[in-house]
Amino acid sequence: MQFTETHEDIRRTVRKLVDNDINPFADEWEEAQTFPAHELFKKMGDLGLLGVHRDEAWGGLGLDYSHSVVAAEELGRSRSGGVAMAIGVQSDMCTPALATFGSDELKRDFLAPSIAGDLVGCLGVSEVGAGSDVANIKTTARKDGDDYVIRGEKMWITNGMQADWMCCLCNTSEGKPHLNKSLIVVPMDTKGVERSRKLHKLGMWASDTAQIFLDDVRVPQRYLIGGEGFGFMMQMAQFQEERLWGAANTMRGIETIIEDTIGYTGQRQVFGGTVLDNQVVHFRLAELQTEVEALRALVYRCTELYVDEKARGETQASEQVIKLASMAKLKAGRLAREAADACMQYWGGMGYMWESPVARAYRDVRLVSIGAGADEIMLGIIAKMMGILPGKKKLRP
Repeated sequence: MQFTETHEDIRRTVRKLVDNDINPFADEWEEAQTFPAHELFKKMGDLGLLGVHRDEAWGGLGLDYSHSVVAAEELGRSRSGGVAMAIGVQSDMCTPALATFGSDELKRDFLAPSIAGDLVGCLGVSEVGAGSDVANIKTTARKDGDDYVIRGEKMWITNGMQADWMCCLCNTSEGKPHLNKSLIVVPMDTKGVERSRKLHKLGMWASDTAQIFLDDVRVPQRYLIGGEGFGFMMQMAQFQEERLWGAANTMRGIETIIEDTIGYTGQRQVFGGTVLDNQVVHFRLAELQTEVEALRALVYRCTELYVDEKARGETQASEQVIKLASMAKLKAGRLAREAADACMQYWGGMGYMWESPVARAYRDVRLVSIGAGADEIMLGIIAKMMGILPGKKKLRP
């Protein structure tokens, strides 16, 4: 992927934001298990960082998706994985379908303010019985006059305690599970929306994650995104950006773990030398860095293909992009776990301390192999694209 000065401007801007407005407060936000989303998002909105590849008509920068990948990668330098994840939900996970398929009214009332950082969004897909199995969601939206009346429960909702609106996946008919779903914008101050509790997670502490009940929540039918019954398809399209964003963000996070470990082991004295002097240690760190570069090549290749498709006006990712995005997401999660575990070993007892950066990374990165489709879902997608599951032809390289 060829980078222009515009890409480097985005990289420098994000790096400055992370250094000045995130990392100095990361420990405080982790302890509080939340961060001031409206305040931080407004700063990002003023810098154009919440709509890097969104249409200029709605306040975006109008750049291609490769610029968002650069921003995601640089956000991986955040000392709080939860804050970076929350930003990604706002910029690349709850807004893609709205930006591509939403009406001008919805874009004006929800997309533009989200790009500006005036509103915080969340994505309402997962439920207690439907995480990776998106087709199994139970939340319903029935028509009543000019409204939808929504009833159900959403679980593990990032930004859920602070969000102003939700991109909510609901069943709008009794049809087949892949054809009966719709995406609907739900303002979070609507009667019947209950933010039941903030969930206490293993990692990603600074990100407020909520369980949300929807008890006969009434919203206008014009809050439907795109066509009724196309929600599953649109959510699958949103997942491609979510998975690419997550893989790009993870790359820089892994490198931060490696850099921290080089710094610590280079000054930790054992048996007359430093830990880093041991060949097994510096060879392992070199191996991990090589793996990061291989992941980076995969992410960049997928991004190039995705950008080319978008330039041709495609609204759905090709099978090749879906396969590569799934591979990137799979590899990012597994490599992050491997790197965090390996590096923690070289920190010794200090690495096992709750407050150590490698311990925080160890806890945070575990989510990458679960969220946005577990590893097993990624493997299933890849296998289908390879044609090694029934009913699917092999995709040409």
